[in-house]
Amino acid sequence: MNLNKNSFLTSSKEINEITNSSKQSKTITDIFSWGILAIAVIALAFSPVFTKLSEIEISPTATIFNRLWIATIIMGVWQLIQTPTDFPALNLKEFKFEYKQQGLLILASISATASSVLWAISFTQTSIASSTVLRSLTPLFISLGAWLILKQQFNRQFIIGMTLAIIGGMVIGWDDLHLSTEYLVGDSIAIASAALHGANILTVGYLRDRNCTVSRVLFWRCGFGALIVLPVVWFTDVQLFPITLQGWLMVIALAFVCQTFGQGLLVYSLKKFSSSFVGIVTLLKPIFTAFLAWIIFRETVSLTSGGALLLILLGIYLAKSSSD
Repeated sequence: MNLNKNSFLTSSKEINEITNSSKQSKTITDIFSWGILAIAVIALAFSPVFTKLSEIEISPTATIFNRLWIATIIMGVWQLIQTPTDFPALNLKEFKFEYKQQGLLILASISATASSVLWAISFTQTSIASSTVLRSLTPLFISLGAWLILKQQFNRQFIIGMTLAIIGGMVIGWDDLHLSTEYLVGDSIAIASAALHGANILTVGYLRDRNCTVSRVLFWRCGFGALIVLPVVWFTDVQLFPITLQGWLMVIALAFVCQTFGQGLLVYSLKKFSSSFVGIVTLLKPIFTAFLAWIIFRETVSLTSGGALLLILLGIYLAKSSSD
């Protein structure tokens, strides 16, 4: 009897130890996942800063061109050094797909590249904070496209959130109009960039639902995008590449830190968090960007624009979380 009792107590103790160990392991995993997501958001927040610093030497289109071709090389090398177990090597059979998919890949590349170019141009016409927040309207354009094209329905919370975000965008435009008409033009360009970015995400989402691989989409995004921008830069710009070490460091940082590292960590985070939750967390990016712009460029945000930024973030949060 005592033997059975001792055995029971020993078993209970072992179970408790296993349970505690499991809880500790889960806590460590959660902290690690949160850390990865936070690093991804911070890395992506540097994109507007690196872009504006690059534009000291070269144009916005040249900046995007260099960002894309360098990122293409980085991802190509990354594919070559991966083990077959984790990332199977690409083969010719993988690239045999329907003409419809090819057309959609081209559409995704064009919309993504045009969005990046317009966003880079907007930095020369308005503040980094305003441009970054207005581009965060992308989720609303995605939802609008899903409603018009995919016939999705939305609840009252989404409509309220969309209305708040639109009002916030109008307030920023009105406030910037008092500063300069160029600011208003920059705000409009940033909104157009958000719309094109939404079209890109909708197209890529459609392709992913039909088993189009991530590596294929990324290579088309950067490789074909660079080919699209090259003739534009070639015929309109005198300076194709940076001329100083600082200029090269900026475009390399854009390609590595933002295009490859930041986006890669964001994709990794989707293993732990839902896409909706990750989308909501990335709304913190404009805040980090505004902080960086304040430190590096001494850009200030007026009280009106600051309130409008918060209104837009609240609106996007409500719209994004309405389907959760």
